[in-house]
Amino acid sequence: MCDGDRGLCRKAVGRQDKQLNTYDWLADVPGNAFSTDLVEVQFKHTRKGYYHNSNKLELKKGDIVAVEANPGHDIGVVTLTGRLVKKQIKKANIKSADDIKRIYRLARPVDMDKYREAKSREHGTMIQSRQIAKDLGLQMKIGDVEYQGDCNKAIFYYIADERVDFRQLIKVLAETFHVRIEMKQIGARQEAGRIGGTGPCGRELCCATWMKNFNSVTTNSARYQDISLNPQKLAGMCAKLKCCLNYEVDNYVEAGRKIPSKEVVLQTLDGDYYLFKTDILAGLITYSTDKNIAANLETITAERARLVIEMNKKGEKPDSLHEDGKQKQSGQQHVDLLANENISRFDKAKKKKKKKGNGQQQVQGQQQKQPQQPQEQQQKQPQQPQGQQQKQPQQPQGQQQKQPQQPQGQQQKQRRPEGQNRRNAHAQQNKQNNKKTEEKQ
Repeated sequence: MCDGDRGLCRKAVGRQDKQLNTYDWLADVPGNAFSTDLVEVQFKHTRKGYYHNSNKLELKKGDIVAVEANPGHDIGVVTLTGRLVKKQIKKANIKSADDIKRIYRLARPVDMDKYREAKSREHGTMIQSRQIAKDLGLQMKIGDVEYQGDCNKAIFYYIADERVDFRQLIKVLAETFHVRIEMKQIGARQEAGRIGGTGPCGRELCCATWMKNFNSVTTNSARYQDISLNPQKLAGMCAKLKCCLNYEVDNYVEAGRKIPSKEVVLQTLDGDYYLFKTDILAGLITYSTDKNIAANLETITAERARLVIEMNKKGEKPDSLHEDGKQKQSGQQHVDLLANENISRFDKAKKKKKKKGNGQQQVQGQQQKQPQQPQEQQQKQPQQPQGQQQKQPQQPQGQQQKQPQQPQGQQQKQRRPEGQNRRNAHAQQNKQNNKKTEEKQ
């Protein structure tokens, strides 16, 4: 059956819990599974093997089988059948027929019990083997251990910068674990693929999901793509150059052939122009009138640059870099969406702390302003809770008057008398002060 929306065959996808699962795009072809007896079987992490289905078993992707091993048998999962297996064998560079063993049977319950027992011993064996290698003073790191399905053999994957003589280590490991020992050296990329992780792109590592082969990656791939040679950005989780640097390098190399050389200087009546930067995929080149800094930048297409170069070879100089002497066009300019925004707009406003004292509350650092009063009626502010008095400018009549004490630290505002002359206002204020003095006495 096929998925009509995606155009994918469900038989082709199969079981997706394997790291190096291959999409079989020939799965829906009639007779594909019987075209060859070769079967691809995958084991722990990245280890794969190719076997003959000599017993003519009806195998499909996801079947657990018992295969021939040396010694005994091993347990694996079928990941590919049909014609594509031959392509995978060529890619794996398997030339000897002796390397292709046979499939015994579908895994039985007894085989699965033995297999689970073997897998339960792997982690403890790895920790113990690391301590043994450390005691022997070997400069190596044992990254993983894989037991064979019948517990007769164990593969130790190790990482080392230099050549290591592990003959004594093999003897100690064989005496300790009572199994046949096989040592396999892996690189930093293989270790990252076995451990897994998340890359700086936010997705799971390619080496831990779908990559089957590790091609060499050089800094030339970054140069072709005009990427800054920053080791911290070019290195992946394995501390090596990222494998994804090779993904698009072919497109950049092809597009870079249309770009003129960086050493070519364009000559116009306005002056000489030097290459400043290039947008390889867009085919745009920016030139500067100064060789070292950005000055009078002009952006033109690669076709226009080649045309100017041909004119210079003939001894001709155009009026400007642009066609028909046109001036530099101000293209669509980028709009800064945050140009008029305050950078502290998301900051929470700090709440003002209040102090309590003598039944009054006063806001720290703030003093209420008195409304402007006539020069003849400037009065003192009421006494503050902290015993501090605010100074008022001297009144012209030499009389200083106190305002009544206000509850809850609030000060009443004195309103400027309206509809009275200054003499009546002064007389009224004196009467109020006399009454307050009598009440206090």
